[in-house]
Amino acid sequence: MASTGMQIFAFVLALLGIMGAMMATLLPNWKVSADVGSNIITAISQMQGLWMDCTWYSTGMFSCTLKYSVLSLPAYLQTARTTMVLSCVMAAMGLCLASLGLKCTRWGGGRRAKRHAAIASGGCFIAAGFLCLVPASWFTKEVITNFLDRSVHESNKFEPGGAVYVAFLSAGFLFVGGSIFCVSCSGKRPGHQDMILLPPPDKLLLQQQQHLLQQQQQDQLQHQYCSLSPLDNKTGYSLQDYV
Repeated sequence: MASTGMQIFAFVLALLGIMGAMMATLLPNWKVSADVGSNIITAISQMQGLWMDCTWYSTGMFSCTLKYSVLSLPAYLQTARTTMVLSCVMAAMGLCLASLGLKCTRWGGGRRAKRHAAIASGGCFIAAGFLCLVPASWFTKEVITNFLDRSVHESNKFEPGGAVYVAFLSAGFLFVGGSIFCVSCSGKRPGHQDMILLPPPDKLLLQQQQHLLQQQQQDQLQHQYCSLSPLDNKTGYSLQDYV
């Protein structure tokens, strides 16, 4: 029962993880303009994401521009796009396998099949968490390095945005959920399904036992027949009895 509860808890964590990964992939605020120096009194706030760049004006207007050219993007941004999409795909596969491996569900086969499905889903969640953690870490490192570079003008300096923190949090959820799935089904537990898979007894030994049982039954019958008296053995009357 405790293992089932842990699996449900891990499934909820993984579900939060994939939702966060998808949200972080689509959000445009992976880095935001830093309020330093003369930028404190600026009327423009800039945000850059994986797929678009957005600008927010103090008048309330908001405009975004898509990044159409892939080759013109820096390497860390191309890598972030690829790994975040792969993370969402791996997490979705993990959810499908986890729904089959949950012990509280009726589908997914026997206990052995459910155990294999749960372990596979845990591996998918851990891989998805790693694919989500790599771009978030690399993107943060590039933003901080650019911010600390004195040769960069203050108007071109950015800080990590909310999407980066969402990606870190989602990676943690996926890691924890995948680890719980792997640990909860790593040990083999005996059950009815496992007893069915046991090999049958030796046929020769079974034949010997049957032969010994038949011989004992024959000996009992002979003993009962010999214990009867001669009068009891008569099944009829002879002619001399009537003379």
